[in-house]
Amino acid sequence: MKIFVITGASDGIGAEMARQLAAARGADAGLVLAARNREKLDAVAAECQARGAQTLVVVTNVSEESECRALVDQAVQQFGRIDALINNAGVSAQALFADVKAQDLHWYEKLMKVNLWGSVWCTHAALPHLVASKGSIVAVSSLAGLVGVPGRTAYSATKFAMTGFFEALRAELKSSGVSVTTAFPGVVATSIRHRGYNARGEPAGSSGLKEDDAMSVEECARLIVEGMNARRREVVMTAKGKLGRFVKLVAPGMVESMALAALKDDVRPH
Repeated sequence: MKIFVITGASDGIGAEMARQLAAARGADAGLVLAARNREKLDAVAAECQARGAQTLVVVTNVSEESECRALVDQAVQQFGRIDALINNAGVSAQALFADVKAQDLHWYEKLMKVNLWGSVWCTHAALPHLVASKGSIVAVSSLAGLVGVPGRTAYSATKFAMTGFFEALRAELKSSGVSVTTAFPGVVATSIRHRGYNARGEPAGSSGLKEDDAMSVEECARLIVEGMNARRREVVMTAKGKLGRFVKLVAPGMVESMALAALKDDVRPH
């Protein structure tokens, strides 16, 4: 049996990865599902159990170091090992930096605690077990962690930090047998941007990005799981993302124009 710890597993990409792993592996999968909402976690766990997987639900706020370490401890107590840690928990945000008041700027720090530090703490706690199993680490970053996106200064900062951390860690772990896969989704059809912060640090209630061509959650989860199984270094999911990464090196101004074009007109800077 292989044991997978998935943060942000209550809905969206994390929940779909859990369902796909359960469907593919059945009784060979032990899924440790972590997020803040127990009711949603229990629902995902039931779906995975129906596909034959064993599950453990651990209510976890990854912005708290002690809860990240408790998550790993409970996973090992239950299953005796960890084969993969999928750092998927994250919070989005959409706000022009000039619109953020000084008294509200603290939510930038809150975003960093979830998107970066949650991954750092979970990875640090799980690392000895992953070295023992020669397992896999997955970091779900974003195209906003490769190209700075206007209106998403806070989000891009957290995802660039995440990208850099796991790139350095991959080199450190090269001889250990532990793989590090960083995934870079573009716009995916989830509610993450609706729940993300606005300029006041409140739930935005809507997305500031054009979502006509949003990737399905199922496709995004499949690509991440495939990347993990193949122990790939990176998973850049869209043709536009791959192009933007290359063009940034030779024509950065063009990439900035592409990023601006992804914003809805009513949130674009004037």
